[in-house]
Amino acid sequence: MPTSTIPIDAILHTLTEAFPDHPMNEVTKNPYEVLIGCIISLRTKDEVTIPACQRLFPIAPTPEAMVTLPLKTIQKLIYPAGFYKTKAETIKNISQTLLDDYNGQVPNTIDELITLKGVGRKTANLVVGLGFGLPAICVDTHVHRICNRLGYIRTKTPEDTEMRLRKKLPAELWSIINWVLVRHGQELCKPIGARCDACPVEQHCRKVDVKARKAPKTAKPLR
Repeated sequence: MPTSTIPIDAILHTLTEAFPDHPMNEVTKNPYEVLIGCIISLRTKDEVTIPACQRLFPIAPTPEAMVTLPLKTIQKLIYPAGFYKTKAETIKNISQTLLDDYNGQVPNTIDELITLKGVGRKTANLVVGLGFGLPAICVDTHVHRICNRLGYIRTKTPEDTEMRLRKKLPAELWSIINWVLVRHGQELCKPIGARCDACPVEQHCRKVDVKARKAPKTAKPLR
């Protein structure tokens, strides 16, 4: 199936029925909380990230409140997020930078956001898209892997995928591609052992580089 025939709009809309909400919607109410929530979520599962945000944001929902917290308090509130000590320092430093350089407001452009220490393109895109509701494509390993598995694009890195999607993906789909493909990648389209048998968009997928799932081992007969 040529890449040009992949019905990406139908695929993404089908997946929104299976995964209707972005996990961050449960715990973030504004761009600042999206930004800090993204920092906490790096290399950390949602089941750890979400409770950490629920502990932190009632106490420090703004940069002004965050910089007053002792570093150890932030560490304790976000533990056991991965690299929680480093993340606590990043959160406090970003909050201080927002106060010093942006009057306490989160910038709404990717170019400005990536100047904040600890913020990469993935986080910046998610803040712009989820925090501000502006066009942005947040590409992580799930989005990169699945877009290539589908055969919609052919790219080598997540950065290449973002730039290719910006040119190819219809703008009205930018806001949903991250959350539906991340959830799809976590639950079905996994890096190893993809659940093609349970995939609601399997008929549209070229299965590029998908390896067959290994059959479960059976017990050896007793002698």
